[in-house]
Amino acid sequence: MSKRFVVILGVLIVALMTLASCGGPAFECDDPLGCVTYEEGDPVRIASALVISGPNTDLGTDSQYGVEIAIDFKEEIMGHPIELQAEDDGCSAEGGQTAGQKIVADPSIAAVVGTSCSGAGVPMSKVVSEAGFSMVSPSNTAPSLTDPELHEAGYLRTAHNDKVQGKAMAEYAYNELGLTTAAAIHDGDPYTEGLARVFADSFEELGGTVVEFTAVNKGDTDMRPVLTSVAAAGPPEFIYYPVFTAEGGFLTKQAKEVAGLENTVLAAADGMISSAATEAVGEAGEGMYFSGPDLSFSGQIYEDFLAKYVEKYGSEPISVFHAHAFDAANMIFGCIEEVGVDDGGTLHIGRQALRDCLFATQNYQGITGNLTCDQYGDCADPKISVSQLQNGEYVRIWP
Repeated sequence: MSKRFVVILGVLIVALMTLASCGGPAFECDDPLGCVTYEEGDPVRIASALVISGPNTDLGTDSQYGVEIAIDFKEEIMGHPIELQAEDDGCSAEGGQTAGQKIVADPSIAAVVGTSCSGAGVPMSKVVSEAGFSMVSPSNTAPSLTDPELHEAGYLRTAHNDKVQGKAMAEYAYNELGLTTAAAIHDGDPYTEGLARVFADSFEELGGTVVEFTAVNKGDTDMRPVLTSVAAAGPPEFIYYPVFTAEGGFLTKQAKEVAGLENTVLAAADGMISSAATEAVGEAGEGMYFSGPDLSFSGQIYEDFLAKYVEKYGSEPISVFHAHAFDAANMIFGCIEEVGVDDGGTLHIGRQALRDCLFATQNYQGITGNLTCDQYGDCADPKISVSQLQNGEYVRIWP
């Protein structure tokens, strides 16, 4: 046996041993949007972008808790722990843009749960989608975000579309309260304007009259000029202002001071269902109505969720989208498991594959219902209820 043959044989044996120890050829990412890779022991990283500062903190913090509980329940994905990077969407376009840019600058983040506010979701969905990431919002409800002409490729939501909520509130005011004249007020945000418009259109389709469709400016504290013009146009029997906490508080209190509106029924939406909102409206809010997601969830998962929420955070849920955030996080976790490739302890996740899996979600049994995503990212099993503020508590009264 020649020395040259021995050397060649040795090289072949080493190559075969190396191939065997690796379990096959090295992984090559052929995903058109690239792959995120986690070495053995590294955590799978997701981000959240929710409003966790300012007057709407309860809205985003409640969703943040939903994501954190989903992580606690899941514990690990394909042998990897789960890590959350929490960003603040600011409930504004600027906040959404900034949070989105920070998230996509980190290639170790697999996907995003966010945003809280539709105004933040519009720019962030563009940033995230163009970078090849996917995001699932637990509380964006503006119709524009899933409009076929405006939808961004990586955007989905577990929250309802306000085409459902606006119609439900119109039906409640017209059919249940028997009111035939209304006004709608928004603040220019995609969420508030879209919801106010659907309400107004639906109310008129039912046979009602919308005497005024108008807006306040975000940050304004004196709402009397707008309220005075609403009174002069009617006055209406019903005013629907699906705005956020600060502006909603001023509208509620100052409506009581405007001549002609003393007996007008006041109503808002899910952006004002929180302890901060009850503080903002004070006594003036007693008896007013709020549309929002129907929270009459049932089942063992939700019971376990609520028990964990109280144990971990010391209170009952502080707003209305905690379950939607829990479902959003679990949809992401499920798809990572479905498309992830385990390469000897190293995990590879194709970004397009993950996105395709999320959009292919069908009959997913979440806390919020039976979720099926359409091609534009609407995944919710939309159920809307109306609550009334009674002695400082939101009491579900319809349906």
